[in-house]
Amino acid sequence: MSTESGNHLIDRAAMSTDLATEHALGAAQRGVAALRDGRQQMVDRAHVASDAAVGYIKDEPVKSLLIAAAAGAVLMGLLGWLTRARSDRY
Repeated sequence: MSTESGNHLIDRAAMSTDLATEHALGAAQRGVAALRDGRQQMVDRAHVASDAAVGYIKDEPVKSLLIAAAAGAVLMGLLGWLTRARSDRY
């Protein structure tokens, strides 16, 4: 193989590597943008849910309190059951 054809192959390999790098960078940038957009959508949904919860609590304070108490009791019961189940194994 001549030096000229060897240099040609090296140049082609370098161009291919550059092109692959550009494609990879573009894909990474699109991925980051998609994650950023998804994060923002989740933040927006959380704000909407929070606003809805605040509105419900203002409209139905007694019912909200009873729901919160029931949810707390269920969570405490579940936590107690899990703790007992774990301590029974050891």
